[in-house]
This record gives sequence, structure tokens and C-alpha cells, in this order.
Amino acid sequence: MNYWLMKSEPDAFSINDLIDCENQIEPWDGIRNYQARNMMRDQMKIGDLAFFYHSSCKVPAVVGVMKVHSEAYTDPTQFDPESKYYDPKSPPDNPRWQLVDMEFVEKFDRPVPLSTLRTIAELSEMKLLKKGNRLSILPITASEWEVIYNLSKA
Repeated sequence: MNYWLMKSEPDAFSINDLIDCENQIEPWDGIRNYQARNMMRDQMKIGDLAFFYHSSCKVPAVVGVMKVHSEAYTDPTQFDPESKYYDPKSPPDNPRWQLVDMEFVEKFDRPVPLSTLRTIAELSEMKLLKKGNRLSILPITASEWEVIYNLSKA
């Protein structure tokens, strides 16, 4: 199993929005970074777990858990001129962008703030904490997963 951290700005799509979705499953659309797309396409597998991370907000934090519900498939928003994720350079016969469906698992009673993550020695190599790393999807190790999950229960 792989472990991930997936960022979303809570005013755009929050963990509560995921909870409110039909069957608590939602396409993780709008990824427009090739590296993040490649991780979804080539590495994410059904059943992989991901932390839901609220970013670009007053208190950035890991707020819950979701799991990969589908293999990667074509992101339809790239073909919709009305979508903010429209990409006129992406041909329908060879689409650039993919997505996976994500399923809600758990919302933390105690979110784990970025400021707390920065203080944990076992997380010092975590990609989220490295300067300049702004990807919206990041792989994390099993040991990083365990540390963060345990912090949410402390």
C-alpha cells in the first residue's frame, strides 16, 4: 500500500465537502501539474490511503483520511470551456490530465497543524516540510503516516 498527502484549499474543497458528497466519493480533479498527474496515473492504487490536508488557510493542517477509490482516468474538466480547469491544448484523443476518485474515511477530531509537524524529529525528511515543495499531491512513508495519524489521536 502507498500513502499520500493531498492538499486542498478549504474554501475551494474541504473535508466537509467530501463528507457531503454522494457516497462520500469525489473525483480529485483540477490537477494541472505533470508530476502530480504522473503520481496519480502511475503510482496510486485503489485502497491507498491519503491524508486530507487543508492548505493556504489560516491554520494549514492534516484534517482527516481518505482512500483512493478508482484507478486514474481522464479528467473531463480539461475539455469543458466553462470549467476553471479547461485546457484548450489537451486533445480529447490524447488527454493530458487525469484524476482519481477519493473516498472519505475519517475526519480528525484534532487536526494536526503544519506548525506541529515541523516540530517532530521523525518528520524532518517529509516532503511537505521541504522548502519549495508546493505539489498538491505528495507521497509519504509508512512511518510518516503512523506518526501523523498518532498525533491526530493524542
